[in-house]
Amino acid sequence: MRIQLLSSLFLFSFSSFIYRVSTQPEHASFPPRGWNSYDSFDWILSEVDFLQSAEKISQRLQPYGYEYAVVDYLWYRKNVPGAHPDSLGFDVIDEWGRLIPDPDRWPSSEDGKGFTEVAQKVQSVGLKFGIHVMRGLSRQAYDANTPILDTTTGRAYEESGRLWRAKDIGITERACGWMPHGFMSVNTKLGAGRAFLRSLYEQYAEWGVDFVKHDCVFGNDLDVDEITFVSEVLQKLNRPILYSVSPGVIPTPVMAKDISGLVNMYRVTGDDWDKWGDVAAHFDVSRWNKVFMDFAAANKIGAKGLLGKSWPDLDMLPVGWLTDPGSGRGPYRMSNLNLDEQKTQMTLWAMARSPIMYGGDVRRLDETTSSLITNPFILEINSFSTNNMEFPFVTGTKVSAHKTTNHSRRSRRSLKEVGTSHTQFLGFTSCSHPKVNGWSIKALDQDLDQICWKESMRSHEPLCLYKRKPLLTSSDAKQMWELSNNGSLISSYSGLCVSVKSIDANVGNSGGVRSWIATGRKGEIYVALFNLNSEKTVTSATISDLTKALPGRNLKATSCHGREVWSGKDFGEIKDSISMELEMHGCALFALNCP
Repeated sequence: MRIQLLSSLFLFSFSSFIYRVSTQPEHASFPPRGWNSYDSFDWILSEVDFLQSAEKISQRLQPYGYEYAVVDYLWYRKNVPGAHPDSLGFDVIDEWGRLIPDPDRWPSSEDGKGFTEVAQKVQSVGLKFGIHVMRGLSRQAYDANTPILDTTTGRAYEESGRLWRAKDIGITERACGWMPHGFMSVNTKLGAGRAFLRSLYEQYAEWGVDFVKHDCVFGNDLDVDEITFVSEVLQKLNRPILYSVSPGVIPTPVMAKDISGLVNMYRVTGDDWDKWGDVAAHFDVSRWNKVFMDFAAANKIGAKGLLGKSWPDLDMLPVGWLTDPGSGRGPYRMSNLNLDEQKTQMTLWAMARSPIMYGGDVRRLDETTSSLITNPFILEINSFSTNNMEFPFVTGTKVSAHKTTNHSRRSRRSLKEVGTSHTQFLGFTSCSHPKVNGWSIKALDQDLDQICWKESMRSHEPLCLYKRKPLLTSSDAKQMWELSNNGSLISSYSGLCVSVKSIDANVGNSGGVRSWIATGRKGEIYVALFNLNSEKTVTSATISDLTKALPGRNLKATSCHGREVWSGKDFGEIKDSISMELEMHGCALFALNCP
């Protein structure tokens, strides 16, 4: 039996029209497409490096709809010995406890200018400027007990006859799970807490920020109150700011339901890097969520969001010239994904309509990577396709090690063995749901307890979590989880209860084969075939089975004309099935025109 967090779906979004940057009045008419500094610079990005990158984005990627240049995390931290992502005491804050750019790395920020000059330079080359911010209040401001700015008066916030400070609003027991020494939630029920958050986002607007990536407020660090209030503040600003939220840990569909109408993007995966396992995991994310919440059927792709639309987001593309997570160094190596794996990732992003945020060093953008991320078919699908869904009617035949080149000997390929996996998934739901009251403590010895779910699965042992270890993936189990008397397991961050759901899934000996389909603007049908196996596999789908997923199209008595996008091969008339031998971790993307 496997135990896995129920992640929030992976049907993701689409970006702005190829060769055109969106000028629609509503927010996120097309999901953002741009560049984010994290995969290539970690947290040590400088003003010089960023502006050089913005210039290259404008020259090479902006014509393909890449319009955002985003500074990722810790732009306020001094890059000195001892400083690292969860260090304390190295941040630059103003007198009101608000984070401001490190002047050593961002010299134009001196004299209180913040990111104003950087934003102006980015916008002068036709791009939009974005920044990454963390939840609530910094620990450094809390320890300094800084006063809170009341932007309506320009003075320290005063209520009930007294001045309010950081320690009045910070909630220390709700520290960010992955940066506990860095940030904590603020009490938005207090006028002072709301005043502090308002002062942050009004300052970002004054700097000229166009995009905010708000981290550690989603997933297991879910803070609906902060997201809700920030959304309200952004609606009242005199400049449009696109609002994206990110998780500390993979979120659940329930969480996405809670916040999708308040934001423009919400990331539905953890921190992804250039490892095949990270790419392959996204296929499972999509499958798990189609069991519990089909985002396409629920109209979550392009659903109503903050002053426009909102889109589930699959994370940055770690291709090209990169760094390593937490390395504290700039780009120094090429992506570990081979070209077949990169095509698989890009095809999946397109078919799932995820926002596309390139992560590599754009200053060293090679022709192979450039062709990958600017492929016109890929961007067309990503922008304008509909009916995007995983297609289950796909078969895979592994290529025998003894296969010859003789076409008649292909019977030597053996079908991948398929079995049944009885799998339980952990998710979150309302504590009023009748099926959350099933947890109890099982003592193993005097030092170690387990919290177990009441229902076992057939011959399998009950699902149990160790009490001494962080439950799920929290950084402090005692802080984050409470076992109530009625047997529910409650998250102190979100107030939601842990639920357990079971499915029987057909799985193979290895990664298996997968497929996604979508329809185009002119009626074409896109079929993506994926080989997740560690060996070559012939992957096939029949034309008649497409009707099962596209009930409005009767394809049983018709033939299609097909072309494979990545190879450019014209398959001519296809009557019965599409089939292609795929490399290990490779893919094929067919564009079918079917009368």
